[in-house]
Amino acid sequence: MPLTKIKEFLDEHNIKYTIIKHSAAYTAQEIAASAHISGKELAKTVMIKIEGKIAMAVLPASFKISFDQLKSALNVEKVRLAYEQEFSDKFPDCEVGAMPPFGNLYGMEVYVAESLADDEEIAFNACYHTELIKMKYKDFENLVKPKRLIFSTLTKV
Repeated sequence: MPLTKIKEFLDEHNIKYTIIKHSAAYTAQEIAASAHISGKELAKTVMIKIEGKIAMAVLPASFKISFDQLKSALNVEKVRLAYEQEFSDKFPDCEVGAMPPFGNLYGMEVYVAESLADDEEIAFNACYHTELIKMKYKDFENLVKPKRLIFSTLTKV
C-alpha cells in the first residue's frame, strides 16, 4: 500500500525508476550491502528537529550528519535528531526507519547533503526494510525541491 503512493507520484510525473527488493536490513550500511549498492549511492533519510520543527535530512549512507555544519548552514541555534515518537505518526504508511526522502508528500522540509547531489542515481528506502527505489538524482531534486546544504562527513570505519 505505501509503495503505491510513491509509485503513483513517480508515475504521475513520468519518472523512470526501479524497485529493488532485498533481504531485511535495518542500518543504511546493511541495506547497501544487501541490495549491492554503494554506500554513497544509497540515500538515507534522517529525521531531525530544527528549532522545534520536524524535517528530513537526506545524505549518503556512508556519511553522517555534522550538526555543527547543519546549524551553521541553516543559521539556527538548535538542531538535533528527532525522537521516534515525534515523527512516527507522520508516516502511518511506513515502517519506522524506512521513510522515503519525499518530505513534500508528508508536509515537511527536506535538506539534502551536497555530497549526495553529485550522484547520477540514488536509491532509498521505499517504506519497508525490504524495498528500495532507485532513480536519477536530478528527478528526485526536481520533484522534491530539497534545499542543498553542506552538512555531512564521511563515516570513519
